Amino acid sequence: MSMTQQAAPAVETPPASGPQQTDGRTAQRPLALKLLARPEVGVFLGAVAVYIFFLAAAPPVREASAMANILYQSSTIGLMALPVALLMIGGEFDLSAGVAVITSALTASMVSYQLTMNVWVGVIAALVVSLAVGAFNGWMLVKTGLPSFLVTLGTFLILQGVNLAVTKLVTGNVATDNISDMDGFDQAKAIFASTFQVGGVTVKITVVYWLVFAALATWVLLRTKYGNWIFAVGGNQHSARAVGVPVTFTKISLFMLVGLGAWFVGMHNLFSFSTVQSGEGVGQELIYIAAAVIGGCLLTGGYGSAIGPVFGAFMFGMVNQGIVYAGWNPDWFKAFLGVMLLGATLINLWVRRTATRR
Repeated sequence: MSMTQQAAPAVETPPASGPQQTDGRTAQRPLALKLLARPEVGVFLGAVAVYIFFLAAAPPVREASAMANILYQSSTIGLMALPVALLMIGGEFDLSAGVAVITSALTASMVSYQLTMNVWVGVIAALVVSLAVGAFNGWMLVKTGLPSFLVTLGTFLILQGVNLAVTKLVTGNVATDNISDMDGFDQAKAIFASTFQVGGVTVKITVVYWLVFAALATWVLLRTKYGNWIFAVGGNQHSARAVGVPVTFTKISLFMLVGLGAWFVGMHNLFSFSTVQSGEGVGQELIYIAAAVIGGCLLTGGYGSAIGPVFGAFMFGMVNQGIVYAGWNPDWFKAFLGVMLLGATLINLWVRRTATRR
C-alpha cells in the first residue's frame, strides 16, 4: 500500500449563465458617473448653455472682437476667483478681496507719485502691503479661532475706510494722480496691461495670465503635497493636524495667495487706466466668491477645483457683455447673476448626488 495519497483532480464548473452578481463595494462605476463626480462638470455645462443662449440672443457675440472683450471681462474676475477658490477649498473665504485690489493699486500709485519715485518702487510696496493684509487675515483666523467671515469682514471695513481717507488726505481727491508719464510706467504696463494681436483681434494679456495661472493652480491641487494639504484642512482641519498637516501654514499661505491675486489685479487696473478711484472694489468680493461657488467649490470646504472657477468667471463675463451686446437694460445684470448662482448651485448639488448614487 502506497504511503502517499493523490489528490483528486479538481472539477471545473462552467460559469453560470446570466448576469454576474457583483459586490456593490467593488463594482466599477460607469464613465458618466465618474465624469459627473468632477466639480467642474456642472459649471461647464452651464457655461455652454449661457454661451449658446447669447449666441442666439445677441448676434454681435459671434464676432471675434466681441469674444475678446468677453474673455477680458472674464479674466479680470477669474484672476481673483482662482485664489479665492483655493481658499474656499481650504475651508475659508475672504470678504476683503474686492477692496484689497483697490488698496494695492492705491498703494502703488501714491508711493510712486507722492514720493516721486520709479513706479516699480510703488509696485513692490503694493506687493508687500497685499501680502501683509493676507497674512494678517490668516494670522487672526488661526490665533483667535474666529470664523473667516468675521475676520475678513473687519478687514473689509478697515480697508474700505483707509482707501477713502488716506487717498483724500494724500491727494486731496477721491482718486489718485495720473502716473502715465513717470519712469517705469511703460515697462510695468507691458507686463500687467499690454495687448497683442491674434488674427487681427486685440487680446488683453490678462487672458493669458488667467489661463496660465489656472493650469498652475490645477497642477498644485492635484499633483503636489501642498494641494493635498489644502483639501485636508478644508475637509477636517483637526484630523489634518492629527496626521501632520501644517494647518497654520496652509491657512495663512492661502490668505496670502488671495493677497497676491489682489496685487496682480490691482496692478492691472492701475497700469490700464493710470489712476485709481478709491471707492471702487466694494461688492467685487461677492463676484469672486460666486464665481468659485458656481465653479463647484463648497462653502464648507474640502471640495472643488481650479478649472471650475474658470468656467464660472467665463459665465460672469459672458452675461456682463452679452447683456450689452443684446441691447438690454444693464440693470438686469445682477438679476442674471443671482439666477446663475442659484441655478449653478442646484446643478452642482444634482451632479454630486447623481455621481454618488449607486
